[in-house]
Order: sequence, then C-alpha cells, then structure tokens
Amino acid sequence: MRLDNKTAIVTGGASGFGAGIVKKFVAEGARVIIADVNGAAAAALASELGALAQQVDVSKSDSVAALAERAFAEFGTLDILVNNAGVSHMPAPLDEISEADFDRVIAVNVKSVYLTAHFIVPHMKANRKGAILNVASTAAVSPRPRLSWYNASKGWLVTATKSMAVELAPLGVRVNAINPVAGETPLLKTFMGEDTPEMRAKFLATIPLGRFSTPEDMGNAACFLCSDEASMVTGIAMEVDGGRCI
Repeated sequence: MRLDNKTAIVTGGASGFGAGIVKKFVAEGARVIIADVNGAAAAALASELGALAQQVDVSKSDSVAALAERAFAEFGTLDILVNNAGVSHMPAPLDEISEADFDRVIAVNVKSVYLTAHFIVPHMKANRKGAILNVASTAAVSPRPRLSWYNASKGWLVTATKSMAVELAPLGVRVNAINPVAGETPLLKTFMGEDTPEMRAKFLATIPLGRFSTPEDMGNAACFLCSDEASMVTGIAMEVDGGRCI
C-alpha cells in the first residue's frame, strides 16, 4: 500500500504501459482516473479495477481542462500525474514523414505535457506537493534510425522533465521520467514497421536482458518514483530497458 490515500491521473491509461501503471497504482492503494482517448476501453478497465474513467484528447486544451476539473471534483487533491499518452509515426526516412504525422506526434507527445502542466501544476504548487511522471523512451537516449521525429519528441520530454523538476522543486513538486524500451503494447508494430518473428528477433538482440519491457515493469518503476519512497528523487530519466542504452 505504498500509494495509500494517494490520488492519480494516468493518461493513455487504458492499454499498454499505461494500463500496467494503473493496475500497480490501484494495487498499491491509489485512487486513479484512467484518462484515454479510447473512452470505452478506459471505462472497461476502470470497472474491472474500481477506478474512474475519463475520455480525453490530451492534445486539446478543453479536453485536458475537463480532465483536471474532474480530478479536482472527485478527489479534492491530486497527488500524482502520469503523462503516459504517446504516439509514433511509422518508420521512414526523416524527410519522408508527412506533415500530418509530424503534427500528431508533437501534439500528443509534446503539447499534452504542456497542457497537463498548465491545468494541474497550479493546483500542486498551491498544495506544495505532488509527483509528476513523464513516460519518455530509450529513443531519447539512443535514437533508432527512421524514427527521427518520434525520437526528437521523447528527447524533448526528457529535457522538459529536468527543467520542470528544477523549477518546481522549491514548491514541493517532484518531476521524473522513465525511459522504456519497446514492449508488448499497441505501439510495438509501429516502432518495428512490421510485427514478424524476424523483426522481433532483431529488436530483442539489442536488449542485453533479452526481452521487451512489460506493462508490469513500467508499473513497478512508476510506483517507486511516484511514492514517498522517492521523496529525494527528482529530475531523473530512469531507463527501464533491460540494458538497451548501455
């Protein structure tokens, strides 16, 4: 019960790494809003776990504002924000990625963090407490070819994490990131271009521990960083990658 009486929002929480984080948080005693563009999936998981669900487009100001208002109305105080929602473009030469795909990556991976900060950080500053966790990627540290604009969005997220951390530390708010390697999530096929045994073997050969990240791995790391056990930890980007970035 490391998160007993804590309240949390997890964006992109209905599937993949986000669902792993939600399940761990609930198991550790937190009250959670599962925020996801797939409202039906969020509602189904919320019903299973005894959590709350909110359909949200994290790239839209009014949608994120409604999410924040719901959290404050339901919980009174929001302790934890996990910015997990993210997308990628299909692997391709950097000069051939469409403008529409580029705009979508920036809107979901970058602008969303600005928007959640805009609507939620003032609440945390007023309470002089809070933990924010940004889900970045090993792509921020060791970029793969043909995913340039996705890599860049995650690099931005690591820098934003450190900047947020140093600014908010005197106000009692901690900000950290985790860098997962590719895992069994809906984005896996997008990263690889195609999901075949040969492509999986190629990816796994780059991970010293020899397996993909799992939602449970992300849940465990997120739980630690958002708990009081990590009260002296801020501004880090923890690699949860089986050694991929060594």
